[in-house]
Amino acid sequence: MAFIHRRPSWAIPEALATPEHIFLNRRSILAGMGLGLAAAALPRKVRAEEADPTADLYPAKPNATYKLDRALTPEAINANHNNFYEYGTYKEIAANAQQLKTRPWDIQIGGLVDKPMTLAIDDLIRKFPLETRLYRHRCVEAWSMTIPWSGFPLKALVAMASPKTDAKFIRFETFLDPSMAPGQNDFVYPWPYVEGVTIEEAALDLPFLVTGAYDKPLAKQFGAPIRLVLPWKYGFKSIKSIRKIDFVAEQPVGLWEAIQPSEYGFWANVNPEVPHPRWSQAKERVLGTGEQVPTQLFNGYAAEIGQLYAGKDPAKLYM
Repeated sequence: MAFIHRRPSWAIPEALATPEHIFLNRRSILAGMGLGLAAAALPRKVRAEEADPTADLYPAKPNATYKLDRALTPEAINANHNNFYEYGTYKEIAANAQQLKTRPWDIQIGGLVDKPMTLAIDDLIRKFPLETRLYRHRCVEAWSMTIPWSGFPLKALVAMASPKTDAKFIRFETFLDPSMAPGQNDFVYPWPYVEGVTIEEAALDLPFLVTGAYDKPLAKQFGAPIRLVLPWKYGFKSIKSIRKIDFVAEQPVGLWEAIQPSEYGFWANVNPEVPHPRWSQAKERVLGTGEQVPTQLFNGYAAEIGQLYAGKDPAKLYM
């Protein structure tokens, strides 16, 4: 029987979005001028340098539980509007991100666990059934997108690692290779990128370890070969290109928290009522349409969060 591939609804031609105004790095405008032409010269779907050994796993089965109340952002827009500071401080990072070498790639799982292990990324991906979820993504910079992520729940990996009772947090760390990632030569940032969540947050179904998007393996600019997605938190919490996962007793300090804790704290839960110190979070700009829409509490995932934060100081949940 011949296999008939139907093009997904989101794979439609669109003009690329106007680049986001850059404000976090004094050199970003000059850098963006240098990379803008390179990005424009790329095909809309940036081709990987090598065949991905897990390509046969996509498209992954859709999880109908996770639906959206708005249209998916076209791939051509999402693939050309990314934060990946290891490769620069501008949004048109897709060209530079192709320097990322995703094979060989090992994942270390350790710390306070009964089963410390190091797994090749392809072995890890094949340990869990993959699924596709439609998630909203809300950046702390007040723009948003929607993405069909493929991967597996973080809680499945937690169960595999079997954390000890004194493990209260999970610390994620990305790669450290300045020769492969020129941005890591900028000593303003405390490389490698680090982020963390509580064990209670990891036990939810929402946290998702992502290995693919748009019915294929994860593009490099999205954080290949594996990243975390926490859709109820601001996007900087969703660490890319993970290399280490440690179960720890002390609260991890993320890269952005280390730089500016008053603006980018550990919790970083989306809340329209709590402004960033330099701008409002009440509305967000939707990529692809430019529409300004109201920001939803927990990015619209309040029902899935439930009573997770009951009894905690509300003022500390959004910083």
